[in-house]
Amino acid sequence: MTVQEHRLRVALDDRGYEIITGPGLMAQAGELLSAVLPAQRAIIITDRHVGPRYAPALEASLAAAGFTIPATITVAAGEGSKSFASFEAVMEQILATTPDRKTALIALGGGVVGDLTGFAASTLLRGVPFVQVPTSLLAQVDSSVGGKTAINTKAGKNLVGSFYQPRLVLADLDTLATLPLRELRAGYAEIIKYGLIADAEFYKWCLAHGATLLAGDMATLQQAVLKSCAMKAAIVEADEREADRRALLNLGHTFAHALEAETGYGSTLLHGEAVGIGMVMACRLSAELGLMDASVEHELAAHFKALGMLAHPRDIAHPWDAQAIARHFASDKKAEGGSLTFVVLEGIGQGRVVKQVDAATALRVVEASLEA
Repeated sequence: MTVQEHRLRVALDDRGYEIITGPGLMAQAGELLSAVLPAQRAIIITDRHVGPRYAPALEASLAAAGFTIPATITVAAGEGSKSFASFEAVMEQILATTPDRKTALIALGGGVVGDLTGFAASTLLRGVPFVQVPTSLLAQVDSSVGGKTAINTKAGKNLVGSFYQPRLVLADLDTLATLPLRELRAGYAEIIKYGLIADAEFYKWCLAHGATLLAGDMATLQQAVLKSCAMKAAIVEADEREADRRALLNLGHTFAHALEAETGYGSTLLHGEAVGIGMVMACRLSAELGLMDASVEHELAAHFKALGMLAHPRDIAHPWDAQAIARHFASDKKAEGGSLTFVVLEGIGQGRVVKQVDAATALRVVEASLEA
């Protein structure tokens, strides 16, 4: 497969936009953004890892296309930047440039930068345009698409946020060549998720090609990015605000968010790592509920371990407490009227949302995941 530029439309009426994937897109950013933004004035938001590597090229491309860049704002790398404190600091820096409603925000980085920038754009002057330039595999296949923006709180992950669509997603595949293996593995968890919830054949493809993907083969990476984006775009088009089908994209996330909260949203556990563990736990819950055979949990865990990935909370040296983990489930965004809601599987490619899950059953899954 030749690695070349591809375009995919997210059809949302007047909020629709393109996802452009391919190599060398950073150099074309100025031209591509000129076509979708109302004015040639943009503020870049990035982090301390990504900024030094890619911000100069993005700035040069924008400047060559006639853009004014009032500021390039840099935040600390990691989930800690999805906080009220970081949000306030970013907003004050943006406001210091005297933006107007045609000033765009550009998210240059992974999922944290994308979520933070999108939330800032949705609230600044009651809404300004923004563009996603995702540089991590996880952001390219998942978080940059669909318009979910948020910051974390002490009560839980992503509990303060908005649905706010970007004007463009510009996924330069060349940025994946510089990602650490740990980041690639974190992104892969979100890729195989699409097969688990809606496409058994893609799940089989992942089992067969996961190792090649993590070895950095660019053609395989592009196949995974294109398939993931196409599946997410279709789901978002059908259910933009997660009233129904879009909730399936949260497979494993209720468990994952609880684990992230318990580790303090730090470097101990990356979001994609938590999602991988959470999906294994969701498979166990599916079996506990009598919806699916337990063999799927074992197959998925074995696949992750063969790729050097985490499969259970016990794989991390952390003083876990099952009761503390389970307490987070009640504050999950899918919970209704105090009852627990989880995304589970009825089989490979058959995701399902189950409400009123018994708390004791959920706790039993957590306890089993902690056992040696």
